[in-house]
Order: sequence, then C-alpha cells, then structure tokens
Amino acid sequence: MRSGETARFGRSFGRVLIFGIPLMALNFVSTGSARAQESSSGGAAVPSPSGPSIALRDALTAACAHNQKDFARFLTVTNQTSFARMTDAARIGLMKRLVLLDDAGKPKTAVNPGGRPTVTCETPIGAAEIQLGGADQEDNLAFIPIDLRDATDSAGTAMHIKVGLIREGRDWKLLSIGLVLLDLPALEVEWDTAEISENERAAIAELKSLADAVETYRRTYTRLPESLVQLGPSTTGGPTPASSGLVDAGLASGKKNGYSFRYVIVGASDLGAPARYELAATPVTYGRTGKRSFFRGTDGKIHAADHQGSVGSQLDPAID
Repeated sequence: MRSGETARFGRSFGRVLIFGIPLMALNFVSTGSARAQESSSGGAAVPSPSGPSIALRDALTAACAHNQKDFARFLTVTNQTSFARMTDAARIGLMKRLVLLDDAGKPKTAVNPGGRPTVTCETPIGAAEIQLGGADQEDNLAFIPIDLRDATDSAGTAMHIKVGLIREGRDWKLLSIGLVLLDLPALEVEWDTAEISENERAAIAELKSLADAVETYRRTYTRLPESLVQLGPSTTGGPTPASSGLVDAGLASGKKNGYSFRYVIVGASDLGAPARYELAATPVTYGRTGKRSFFRGTDGKIHAADHQGSVGSQLDPAID
C-alpha cells in the first residue's frame, strides 16, 4: 500500500463511528494481546466454527462487498424492514461501519490455525483483516469477539469488539455491535436525516448527468429519448436507441439515493421548433431522504426550493 493510501486507511480505521459511538471507545486491545488470548488454549482441540460464527462471517463478507441483499439476510425481521426503507447511502454506510473501509471490497474467508474464521476485505485503498473468536452461546443468544486490524500492518494494533447475535427460527441474526443494540427502527430516521445534505448534493449531480446524457442521446440518434429508460444500460449487447448506456440502471429507473427523477419533453411544434425538455428531482420521502425539490428547466439552469416533496419549477431560485 502506498503511503497516501496507508494514511487514508488509518484515518478511517481510527475515526469510523458505529451508530454514533466512536469505535475506539469500545473494548480496545493490541494485536499482540488478541493473539495471546487466542493461543492460550494450549493443546486444546481445534474448535469448529459454529452456527453464529458462520453467520457473522457471512455478514462481514457481505458488508465488505457492500452486498445489500446478502447483508439483509443477517438482520432481524424488524431490522430488515427498516433496512429496506433506508437510502442506498445509509445502507452502505451501515455496512461500512462493520469493516471500517469506505470502498466496496473483495472479501476472502479462511480459517486460522485455531479453527477460527477470518475475513479479509481488500479495497483499492487498503485491506482489513477480521478475526473471529470463540462464540459465547447460551440458548438463542451468542456473543462473538472479533479483532479488526489493518491487514497490511502485521505489527499494528487491533480493535477488539464483541458482536451479539440472536437466533430467529433456525437462523442467526445480528443483535448488537460493541455496546450498541442494532435497533434500526430507532436509528433509521436519524441516519436518513443525516444523509439529507448528501442526498441533495447527489440529486443535483444526477440532474447534470441526466442533462448531459439527454444531449448525447440527441446528438447520437438525432432526437430526444422518449423516457429515462432509453438512457439506461443495455442488457443484450451494445448501445441502441432503446438502451443507450448513458446512465446507470438506478438513474434510468427514475429513483436513486432517496430521490425520484422525472423527464418531460416540451416545446415541440409542427413548425420545426426543436423539442426541449425538463428534468425534476423530488425526495422519495420528504424530510427524511431530502427536503429540497430540484428542477432543470428549458433555460438549462437548475432551480431549487422546498416544496414539501412536490415538483419544483423554473420559477424557483437558480443554483450554481
């Protein structure tokens, strides 16, 4: 890892919060201490990973890859419902908190000499190694210590965190991380509110991307697209008028990062006047995924105002 990348990983490793509580405030030990604890079993038989350990291993693997569908499998039914309502950014933010890395990574799993599962998450900016300890299990509850460290720094310190799991039916689900109960219904509004500014910035950027895509489509096919779908990626091969590949699938569907996007053709006439278009972005859930409505009018400018979730207009103040 280059020095700049090491510094960036170090900042993430030391500052990431889990549910608003600094991870450094949780039970923290050095890598050396953690290894001594692991090796203290002496000549005891090598344990086999149990049900909760396998569930936690697979949850961490999904979190590393930012795989929302797989990660949701390890949430309780109540938390799954809240997770589904959260924005993409908030869901990914939750998974980031488990591996302390910003980018989606490539997970690798292994078993250490003591028989404990290990997950390594490799990303362009660095890698994290997560070593699972033995499960402390009683009936439908299990608590598993994990040691999380920078995989590129074998002599560095590790964070020691205890993760709780609960059994629902036959499956083990995440219950707590460190000292904090994983209660997404209580946290989702707070998290979504914290994401509003980021969602609004993203909505402005997406409107600009859509405008660029529409103009590229016009130049390529000598007409405007009939819908956002025609700007999306092709599933059968190269670009076509029906699937031009100018924006990603999420934006082509009309919903992304907590905002809904609308595209309307206006101004065409029988006298040959060129067709024009308008673009709009409105919060999917007003007050949680966003507050301002954004509108790109025929003047080519983006306008913004709080319309309580309704569509804006060209009369709203223009923004840079």
